[in-house]
Amino acid sequence: MGSNQGDRSGMTQTVKQKPEHGLPRTIAESLKHLIFTGELKPGERLNEAALALRMGTSRGPIREAIRILAGSGIVTAVVNRGVYVRQISVREMLEIYDLRALIFGFAAQRATENLTEEHRSHFERLLADMDQACEKEDGSRYYDLNLEFHALVLMLSNNQRAHQAYNDYVNELHLFRRKYFNSPGNMRNSNVEHRLIYEAIISGNASKAKIMAERHVLSGRHRLLSSVDPGGA
Repeated sequence: MGSNQGDRSGMTQTVKQKPEHGLPRTIAESLKHLIFTGELKPGERLNEAALALRMGTSRGPIREAIRILAGSGIVTAVVNRGVYVRQISVREMLEIYDLRALIFGFAAQRATENLTEEHRSHFERLLADMDQACEKEDGSRYYDLNLEFHALVLMLSNNQRAHQAYNDYVNELHLFRRKYFNSPGNMRNSNVEHRLIYEAIISGNASKAKIMAERHVLSGRHRLLSSVDPGGA
């Protein structure tokens, strides 16, 4: 309990120090952190007054921050009832994974055309850091590095629409995905798949890169599904 209070006071201090024009976005990031760590749970109503008090600001920036989150699909507004942390059914999750697989496969295929030595070094650094996170069984660190790996592949696709669509799907799945990355076995299997994608990209094998990338996302879906209560379908 003491640790949570420390985190909250630190968050409040950070929010207060930000310039007023950037405050809503800063608050949105803070709220995302609370949602992704499970402190604000799926289906929970966001209370503007309570959040304003907690973060040491007025309700205006809180309201604007909530609009930002609604735009990215993380929270949902219900007419005459308020705004709630989004709940996603297992069926929705499976459909989103199918679309993610298609876009990620496309991105990996295109990445073979745009890889530079700098990108290669970035990939190798990420893979090494993810191996280290596996050894330390640090699911939170691995999750963030995993997002960075995928973002690098999407960036190399040189297709902004694909990148934006993929980010939208990832945002919707955060609530499901963060939990299962805590499993050391899942992390290790995931990073083996990352290496296969990377090796296909650096070898210039576009068709293999596409197949490995699609397979990676669908394998992630399987790992996630095995940890989800089927009653949520």
